[in-house]
Amino acid sequence: MLLSLAIWVPVAFGILVLLAREASLQRSLALAGAVLGFLVTIPLYTGFDLGNPGMQFVLNVPWIERFGINYHLGVDGISVLFVLLNSFITILVVIAGWSVIEQRVGQYYASFLILSGLLNGVFAALDAVLFYVFFEATLIPMFIIIGLWGGPNRVYAAVKFFLYTLFGSLLMLIALLYLYGKSGSFAILDWHKLPLALGAQQWLFFGFLLAFAVKVPMWPVHTWLPDAHTEAPTGGSVVLAAILLKLGAYGLLRFSLPILPDASKYFAPMMIALSLVAVVYIGLVALVQTDMKRLIAYSSISHMGFVTLGFFIFNAYGVEGALVQMISHGFVSAAMFLCVGVMYDRMHTRMIADYGGVVNTMPKFAALMMLFAMANCGLPATSGFVGEFMVIMGAMKANFWVAFAAATTLVWGAAYTLWMYKRVIFGAVANENVAALQDLNPRELLVLGSLAAVVLFMGVYPLPFTEVMHGAVGELLRHVALPKT
Repeated sequence: MLLSLAIWVPVAFGILVLLAREASLQRSLALAGAVLGFLVTIPLYTGFDLGNPGMQFVLNVPWIERFGINYHLGVDGISVLFVLLNSFITILVVIAGWSVIEQRVGQYYASFLILSGLLNGVFAALDAVLFYVFFEATLIPMFIIIGLWGGPNRVYAAVKFFLYTLFGSLLMLIALLYLYGKSGSFAILDWHKLPLALGAQQWLFFGFLLAFAVKVPMWPVHTWLPDAHTEAPTGGSVVLAAILLKLGAYGLLRFSLPILPDASKYFAPMMIALSLVAVVYIGLVALVQTDMKRLIAYSSISHMGFVTLGFFIFNAYGVEGALVQMISHGFVSAAMFLCVGVMYDRMHTRMIADYGGVVNTMPKFAALMMLFAMANCGLPATSGFVGEFMVIMGAMKANFWVAFAAATTLVWGAAYTLWMYKRVIFGAVANENVAALQDLNPRELLVLGSLAAVVLFMGVYPLPFTEVMHGAVGELLRHVALPKT
């Protein structure tokens, strides 16, 4: 029941926001829906049984009985953290747009609330058709958010985002139907036990890979992301980076690794190579960006390369480190995009060259952005360090040179993040627009301060995040270790 509430409370409030007439009422309803949506997810964590590696809070109700399709929900130690992350970020997005969005306020907030509910559905679905419905449905609100409230090239970016993701998902649908034909069931957990020949696993692996690689996004199917981020409004960029990019990585954990373990091991060298290309090459691409949003977008691709690397070295350090990196990236990338949004609201430009000397007029903002920039680099005692360190430890167990190449991300991350920070924040005041800037208002301070607290807490004391996932990761690796051919 709790999982159903986590999905449908935000959706219901999104519909209420659409029905409301006044902008002030729409904002109030949106905030109420986001807060209530988060509150109903808290018992999922507080009531979670750490000793149980299986699914918890399970709800299984017949939906389309003729085909054995059920409304089947449940979370394990992997998915419960993403439900909480998504619900928390939704509150921040609602507050961040409070006085910034003035056109179509109701539609804006309704899109985010409905998207939040659908994303929780993706993380909780244990029926393949239900997963696919939620997975595809998330495209619609995001398409609307980019297409209506984005920048000058928003229509191009929205269509590119939609087509890339839709094309990949169609191959996943074929893979799902093949597995149904083999098993007679759409229950994802039944597929984990399904014996499959290596050849079939290899074809299915590519069917899933294209859908999930586009979402991650992995190199070379990453080109939609910088465009989508650049054109999306601040709230859209926050949700895109913090939550939507996690769908692909989550799909690899829920489908590719446990259902197709032999193919996953067979293609592991390819996946590790693609991940290292993302870590190193995309880090270099980020260095030459002149637009702050594009730089942070490329930074996200590089960090998500770390995640896929952790998955395919098949040890507990690697997988848990990748999961911690996903959660941390959700907080840090959201904070970085919100920082750019704060400056854009005042200056209406994202170009690095248009800034300089911001610390002279916005000292509180400069201090908070410094923390997030350091977390983006992987500084110890911030959340960004924990996941990267664990993945490098896991990679070291597997192969020294893989670990060495992965560790270079700390160098590239420091290079592009701190160089951007130095040019934007430090130095003399570059122009009269910067001289007229106002420091953070209470609303902005609340949003960025909340993220700063979480980033520091997770960096200093990651145990509440890691202890939840131990059992589920152990169970996943047990599945991967068992040959199914």
